Amino acid sequence: MMKRFFLGIIVIAIIAIALLWWRENRTYDGPVQTVKANAEQITRGYYLTKAADCEACHTAAGGAPLAGGVPLDTPFGTLYGTNITPDPDAGIGRWTSDDFYNALTKGIAPGGRHLYPAMPYTSFKEITRQDSDDMYAYLMTRTPVNQSPPENKLPFPYNQRMALIGWNLLFLDDQPIKASSEGNSDLWHRGRYLSNALGHCGECHTPRGVLGQVESDNPMAGGNLGRFIAPDITPDSLAARGWTTTTMNQFLSTGITDKATAFSEMHTVIDLSTRFLTKEDALALTTYLMGDKAPEPAKMTATQGNNNGRLTYLNQCAGCHSLDGEGKPHVAVAMDGNTTLRQPDARNLVVSILDGLPAQNFPNNESMQSMPGFSHRLSNKEIADLVNYLRATWGGQPEDITEKHVEELRQQPDH
Repeated sequence: MMKRFFLGIIVIAIIAIALLWWRENRTYDGPVQTVKANAEQITRGYYLTKAADCEACHTAAGGAPLAGGVPLDTPFGTLYGTNITPDPDAGIGRWTSDDFYNALTKGIAPGGRHLYPAMPYTSFKEITRQDSDDMYAYLMTRTPVNQSPPENKLPFPYNQRMALIGWNLLFLDDQPIKASSEGNSDLWHRGRYLSNALGHCGECHTPRGVLGQVESDNPMAGGNLGRFIAPDITPDSLAARGWTTTTMNQFLSTGITDKATAFSEMHTVIDLSTRFLTKEDALALTTYLMGDKAPEPAKMTATQGNNNGRLTYLNQCAGCHSLDGEGKPHVAVAMDGNTTLRQPDARNLVVSILDGLPAQNFPNNESMQSMPGFSHRLSNKEIADLVNYLRATWGGQPEDITEKHVEELRQQPDH
């Protein structure tokens, strides 16, 4: 009797798993949707997709707009951004506005297929229905592109979407995302929506747990992007690195200030998203990040760094960054007071020296030349001495970077 009972349980489990697998992998064949929207709604939808930075994940380099194919490297494998043009077979042309809202805020596509949380539905859960409908109207009136992204490269068990049912039970809820600053002004509340929902800033700037979940109790305290880190952008941490409401507003609008330039993924965010915000929304986002009562920027107490690092700087860096660390317009950013040098964690500085940085363009005809990598030119000791010199002389940080720190980053892959 017991044997039959357990056999029955096993059969039921197999059937349930088979049904779930079928649901997650079947091709959705709902009716093709025809959307009629007025010019105002389409214009608003365009603005919202910019604020939500949709292109970053859904437009591949050199590819058709919003047709997917962007590789998204994660600790669990590589995902590829999907096609969100209105093509009925490769894109979202069969999705209704309800389907789109469910995918955006719950991570569930038509037919019950679960989306991987690289799609930031844990942040998009706060997007309003009106904003979702306007984004849908814009996307569904674009030119359809019949192009499917490459297959995701995920090992077992991460390639089993049905496991996301449990992940969502653990980590997706209807609670508001915890604020990272204090305020109650209209600007602050608008900025909170732009940051936490549309802009999903916390997806990069908040630490994650072992299952990839955002640690919601520690918002904006910094996250790991693989090779680089997304720094802590809580108000006190920003102020400690010299940021003010004015310089943060300039940075989000242009990607460049006298003490910082955007690089790596933040350059992409500004290039595709925040530079398109209205002046009022840019100020709102800045107000939220810094708080209604922004802390005063910390005064930097610099010291003279070690002589070995100084000699390396003069030999390898001063030609672009200047002898006095003031940088050169359209060539290289200033070192003196540079916000990356003022970060307690030197990872981004070390990686930039090891790997180099590409040439980058910014609004208003601003640009920075490429920076070569020095991994094959300088030893671990030389890089450690250089990093310590830069951080002490122009960042007010301790000279505590060792050869071991450099070697670990030299050997570390992106994820």
